Amino acid sequence: MDVRQLRYFLAIVEEGSFSRAAQKVNVAQPALSLHVRNMEKSLSTQLLVRGAKGVLPTEEGELLVSRARAILADLDRTEEEIRSFGTEPTGTVRLGLPGTISDMLSVPLITRCRDRFPGIKIILAEAMSGFVREWLTTRTIELAVIYSDLEESGVRSEALMLEDLVLLLPPDREGPDTVQLDLLLTEAIILPSEAHGLRVMLNKFFSGQGLKIEPTIELDSYRNIKRLVEDGYGCSILPYHAVVEEQRTGRLSVRHFSDPPLTRSAYLVENISRPTTRAAASVSQILKEITRELIDTGRWSGAR
Repeated sequence: MDVRQLRYFLAIVEEGSFSRAAQKVNVAQPALSLHVRNMEKSLSTQLLVRGAKGVLPTEEGELLVSRARAILADLDRTEEEIRSFGTEPTGTVRLGLPGTISDMLSVPLITRCRDRFPGIKIILAEAMSGFVREWLTTRTIELAVIYSDLEESGVRSEALMLEDLVLLLPPDREGPDTVQLDLLLTEAIILPSEAHGLRVMLNKFFSGQGLKIEPTIELDSYRNIKRLVEDGYGCSILPYHAVVEEQRTGRLSVRHFSDPPLTRSAYLVENISRPTTRAAASVSQILKEITRELIDTGRWSGAR
């Protein structure tokens, strides 16, 4: 295989059609089909199948798709690095963020990078922490912020910050400013599903405290969790910064945990299975800089 064949193969998969891919890469359709047959012959396996929904990759083809994207992204980054060597960093940086972190960092990160390094383009993907972790390990992204300290080869993680998790209650609930964990045993609990990074962390924490918490409602939308708590369907646990506005306006009652406090750590993680580009290093530095500013000025409530 060569780079040209990989680009042709990805075009076919992304377009779902030989004819549309041929137009996209400006190659005659018979020549495109020949390239695929040659790839399949050299690999001794079928890579594509034609179905009712168009051309789809086989299981082996899916593997080639993920590896081809990583290879071509590496090549593009290498070309960008060489062209910009000795000048202001340029190029594309792919960054993955969980939703609550993205709400805080995305806009200031993009605007500061644009002002300081206009040659850097940030592609920002937002998803639950587990998906962001997968994107990082498959080299779909270069940088990520996740809620676990990865101890895997090919990645390097650095503690970014620690944030408070708080108990959300309906607005009419009165009581002390702090509560203990055993209160959860007597409450209807609304939590994210077990696919969500926050739920994974909470399950591990509760288990370590000898508690077994069974939520009555599970959903992965913080916005909808807050609405359900506000309407009296139960209580929940979320990062303080995600609920501080609702507390200020009286839509939710918020309690901090004591003995022990409930916190979680966020980590800036980098894929080091390939050399770090100057553009990625610049974005990483600005991300840490903005995080520190948001914490020092109190705009990232409950973080330190």
